[in-house]
Amino acid sequence: MEILAVKDLKFTYPLCDSPAVDGLSFSIGKGDFTVVCGATGSGKSTLLRLLKPALAPNGDRSGGIFYKGVSMEALSPGEAASSIGFVMQNPEQQIVTDKVWHELAFGLENLNMDVETIARRVAEMASYFGIEGWYEKRVTELSGGQKQLLNLASVMVMDPDILILDEPTAQLDPIAASNFIATLKKLNRDFSLTVIIVEHRLEELIPLCDRLLVLENGRLLHSGAPREVIKALGQKEALLCAMPSAARLYHALSLSCPIPLDAKEGREMIETNFDNRIRSLPRQKYSPGREIALSFEEVCFRYGRNQPDVLKALNLRVYENEIFCILGGNGSGKSTTLGVASGLLRAYSGSVRVFGKKLKEYKNQALYRECLSLLPQDVQTVFLKNTVREELEGVGAELADFPFDLSHLSEKHPYDLSGGEQQLVALAKVLSTKPRLLLMDEPTKGLDAEKKQVFAEILKQLKGKGITVVMVSHDVEFAASCADRCALFFRGQIVSADIPEVFFSENRFYTTVASRMTKGFFEGAVTLESVAALCRLNDKRGETKA
Repeated sequence: MEILAVKDLKFTYPLCDSPAVDGLSFSIGKGDFTVVCGATGSGKSTLLRLLKPALAPNGDRSGGIFYKGVSMEALSPGEAASSIGFVMQNPEQQIVTDKVWHELAFGLENLNMDVETIARRVAEMASYFGIEGWYEKRVTELSGGQKQLLNLASVMVMDPDILILDEPTAQLDPIAASNFIATLKKLNRDFSLTVIIVEHRLEELIPLCDRLLVLENGRLLHSGAPREVIKALGQKEALLCAMPSAARLYHALSLSCPIPLDAKEGREMIETNFDNRIRSLPRQKYSPGREIALSFEEVCFRYGRNQPDVLKALNLRVYENEIFCILGGNGSGKSTTLGVASGLLRAYSGSVRVFGKKLKEYKNQALYRECLSLLPQDVQTVFLKNTVREELEGVGAELADFPFDLSHLSEKHPYDLSGGEQQLVALAKVLSTKPRLLLMDEPTKGLDAEKKQVFAEILKQLKGKGITVVMVSHDVEFAASCADRCALFFRGQIVSADIPEVFFSENRFYTTVASRMTKGFFEGAVTLESVAALCRLNDKRGETKA
């Protein structure tokens, strides 16, 4: 049964010449689990916001959106609020109260429900989502994963028919993201909940979804079952590179078996078509630079005198001219480490040095003059002007080699850009300061798969120019593709650090899909490129795959 229909939908933002959404038409049945994907700026987030009347952006719109055959514009505010739930990318932007229990009750209170009904629904949702243990807590005490789960529970307590999610796992670590996605599928299965989700992390979503919508330049390029859509993408590498690793390996090896969608199916494909007489590729020995760019010695930090330590006698060494990636769970201390390294936060004990000098030895902002720059997790804090052109005025010469064309964004307000576009503009602004040490907090957040590949090349170019990069990331695939060394953070300390081939091979959960597919079959194959190379060397038929 059709629950949502979009007919010839077109939308153009104010002062823009080209539409963000251009002639979209599709329908979604009750209980469908639909994934919407596409490149950064393809219109995904705009589409989702148009589906939620209270969040619909201003601009010129034509065409229709219908919920159960009724135009969205004809729905009462209360019906639209309760029937169509929306979960945003940043959990901080959606939480409006100070306590967990009040956040759960807030939507129902606004719908003017009686106290008994509110109490029953809140209790039921708290039990369903396993929130009882932190029911009385202040929301500021929650981890990022808990905050996003609270957002989801606060929406589900209103009993919506449709749940819309805009990159809900963008700020979650891999394990928290997997748990969140599993919860979505459980809701979909248990209650026939219609789910419409936009994500760049498609590895775990596509195997679960019923339908895949692919947008390109605001238009609907493909729509259908995942395997059919992936097959139809053919040679569209910019979109194909966003698909699950197993499916990309299938295309890279030009196989004729059914398209695999997850690690299990990918491993079956590998073991069926290839042997492992050659188990590993030659590995180049990594030799770090002699000079230490950033060091922590027994560093301790806490946010308040009576609060627990976030950094616990942290020891860390990053060598000059290397790309160093820090991974770990939400709340483990990764972002705090960048804050302390940049001088924005002050450790109460231990020593922090940048290029051999203690932070306190950098006088009169000398630390930030062609020495150290920080790209924060919330890149909106970087923006001070009304247009991208004004933000980047005077920095053109320094960005002559910047590989992304930002000219088409020049007259837009930075806040009107997509998440990925904001990341790129903020990066351009930060690089204009000519840092020797660049700190980056979740730099790939909001970027599509193709731009991540180019972004990895940017980091390698920066390294080639003598710049040291320290980044915090939840993106294990990205880290494996470009980092010289990776480190795992746990409870305020680094528990392991090594080159990607060793680091990810030794991990079972904080590892890449390529490693999961080949563990015990190949050795040190932590990227899709290395798996493909080993498969070509081990073709059972003695053929070389294209």
